[in-house]
Amino acid sequence: MRESLLSFWVRWWRHRWMDERAAVRAVPPALAEQLQARVKASEARHSGEIVLCVEAALPNSYLWRAGRETPLPVVIRERALSWFGKQRLWDTEHNNGVLIYLLLAERRVEIVADRGISRHVPDAHWQAVVLHLGEHLQTGDFDSGLTQALQEVSALLVQHFPLQPDEANPNELCNRVIWA
Repeated sequence: MRESLLSFWVRWWRHRWMDERAAVRAVPPALAEQLQARVKASEARHSGEIVLCVEAALPNSYLWRAGRETPLPVVIRERALSWFGKQRLWDTEHNNGVLIYLLLAERRVEIVADRGISRHVPDAHWQAVVLHLGEHLQTGDFDSGLTQALQEVSALLVQHFPLQPDEANPNELCNRVIWA
């Protein structure tokens, strides 16, 4: 179903109005540092990799397709998959990378999990994590929402990919929050 021309332009302006500064306002540097420390502490307990990406708005190429050629949720998922690839989360030793993606302009959350962890965790469980995070984000509580999401993802990685007592996670990817 194609969206109306008015809806398209309203969406386009909303996305053009927001930029990386909106992502930094949503997750300020102090919170980003706390989240980075939480990711690091999490990765000390399992062999997985977790990346947080906060994107203010979709690029024009994605916006053009959203609602006109492709349903918006599909376009947002494609964008999250693109970030997953850009961060090389598919390139971890055990294929157990997880991307937590926030798209501020649409107030949407996506979790992309690599095939190693997806074999163990059903989609319904990932959707529950998305729902919990989304509830916090609707009230503007990014700190609690992202902390809870990290805890839930970490618990899954610890359950399925725990480190042995003498083992260490080589930290294959950067732990910083990505603002876009």
